[in-house]
Amino acid sequence: MDWKLYITVDPAVHHGKACIAGTRIPVAVVLDNLAAGLGEKEIIESYPSLDSNAIHAAIAYAAELAREEVIAFPA
Repeated sequence: MDWKLYITVDPAVHHGKACIAGTRIPVAVVLDNLAAGLGEKEIIESYPSLDSNAIHAAIAYAAELAREEVIAFPA
């Protein structure tokens, strides 16, 4: 899954927050719905402009943000 095909950041759209491409739906809204226990079908029913790929892209985007680079500091 190449989330970059489905996620955009545009300062003119939703104050530059990451959104699903072609929509004004923030990635955070998709993730909040998933975290609240909604299933993919329920999210798509609420946001018909989304599809399965968009939801998976939001998850992949979040996973990439969650990766941390460990930086060693001198003791």
